[in-house]
Amino acid sequence: MSKTAIYPGTFDPITYGHIDVIKKSLKLFDKIVVGISDGENKDYLFDVDERIEIVKNALFRDLKMNKRNIVVISFKSLTTTLCKKYKSSIILRGLRAVSDFEYEFQLAGMNRKLNNNIETLFLMSDVENQIISSKFVKEIIKLDGDIRKFTTRSTIKALKDKYE
Repeated sequence: MSKTAIYPGTFDPITYGHIDVIKKSLKLFDKIVVGISDGENKDYLFDVDERIEIVKNALFRDLKMNKRNIVVISFKSLTTTLCKKYKSSIILRGLRAVSDFEYEFQLAGMNRKLNNNIETLFLMSDVENQIISSKFVKEIIKLDGDIRKFTTRSTIKALKDKYE
């Protein structure tokens, strides 16, 4: 039986921290659904269609990852609803630092209350990527800094195009 996990997030934009979580999760699961949130309560730099394209380019063009094991979609529902749609009982979340833990702990608890068949699995990116956040990547590129250590070539191009 194939095991699928849901990796939800904004991915505005995707970073090497996100990619670390995806790579590690592929060692544990047969398929990863990268669910790009299209919620209206955030101010995104890229719209959801742009974020889908950026994630696909980063994973499949820049990094040559296997398209059979990764699905990239957008969603406006609860993550637990997305789990039901893809027949998954696992939500993946990345942790960078202790500061992430309280929010992620509460979120996992709420998801568990919504559906007690769903488990949240926390994965940490490699040490060199734990400091990376999409927010910092956007700030650095906006100020004309070098972000090659933080994200893929096509993502950098998308960011530069957005800020020019």
